[in-house]
Amino acid sequence: MSEKSPTVAKRVVNRIFPRMPDFYNLMNDQCDILVTTMEAFTSYMRSGDPELGKQIASVLEKEGDELKRRNMSILNQAFATPMDREEIYRAIEGIDHVINYAKTTVREMELLGVAPDSNTLEMAQHLQEGALALQSGFRKISSAPTDAEEDAGAARKAERRVEKCYRKAVSELFEAEAQHAALQEKDGVNGSDILRCVTEILKRREIYRHMSNGADRLAHAGQTLHDIIVKIA
Repeated sequence: MSEKSPTVAKRVVNRIFPRMPDFYNLMNDQCDILVTTMEAFTSYMRSGDPELGKQIASVLEKEGDELKRRNMSILNQAFATPMDREEIYRAIEGIDHVINYAKTTVREMELLGVAPDSNTLEMAQHLQEGALALQSGFRKISSAPTDAEEDAGAARKAERRVEKCYRKAVSELFEAEAQHAALQEKDGVNGSDILRCVTEILKRREIYRHMSNGADRLAHAGQTLHDIIVKIA
């Protein structure tokens, strides 16, 4: 009887005060799938391999969705959390949004018939750098939160690098169109050529803008990491 009493008492205590879920590891899991997705995303922008596109748009995105649903369910049922619930919610959502932007970028490129170029590769590389910074930062917040501040800053800086690349890419598009129009004016205007050129510009600009929006979500995730650090450090 005496041997069983501690076990019974422990069960009673656990029912009244359930064990706190390890939200640090839960968010780490999401960061890991984010990094895996961004590695594949960068490889896709380097090679244009359709199989990599399928992996991003189906397998990895599905894994990301499953992790998000799991983490949200645990959050909703948790009796206590190691930080504000709102911050955990923002972290779960923010990390997942970046994965979703990688997926939808690939799908849009396939739908519009736009192949990767040097600009999409450069932006993908910056997104990957930001994802690695998030992964590093979230791994530190449970044991050395102040050390994670540099990583939060690196994630936000990655967004600024993507935005700089975006502006350069759009500028190049319109410069190329201006040169093309000048040649057509010299040789005679061809309406169908102009339409094709404008359509291509609009398609590529849409892809560039979509990647820029993904970087915005990355910066938001970095800001959430910063907010968590401020509150728990």
